Amino acid sequence: MQILPGGGATLLLLLGLLFGGFAVRSALRLRRVLRLVRHGEHTEGRCAGRRTVDRGPGMDRRYATEYVFAFRTHDGRDIEFTDAPGPFGFEPGAPVRVSYDPAAPEKHATVAGPGTWGPALAPAAFAAGLGVFALGLLYGFVALRGWV
Repeated sequence: MQILPGGGATLLLLLGLLFGGFAVRSALRLRRVLRLVRHGEHTEGRCAGRRTVDRGPGMDRRYATEYVFAFRTHDGRDIEFTDAPGPFGFEPGAPVRVSYDPAAPEKHATVAGPGTWGPALAPAAFAAGLGVFALGLLYGFVALRGWV
């Protein structure tokens, strides 16, 4: 019984496109973080705290830790945001360098930068790993179809 038309080749194509989409999404996140580091406004902030978030039943890691960072923009607005600090995290109250987009600081801010590359390393690793995996699946699809 064949579930998908084309069998295994179609499955390889669908999985390759799915993982490729995740790789592109991670690459776009990396691009946004690097753009903020290079061209955004920079200010001093602090780690406002850690909180545990319930991701819902059925998840392997149901509870995740989020780091909340706070800073004041150059025009005086107080902003809080969450970011992935990397593998080592921050203690609450620790000073951080924040890069943000002055047009939308509540949406586009990061703690990535000199000394803290965790928010850039995670999307880079996902983009590279998933991209290579997706290319392998797509190559398998092409090979099964006899196009190579």
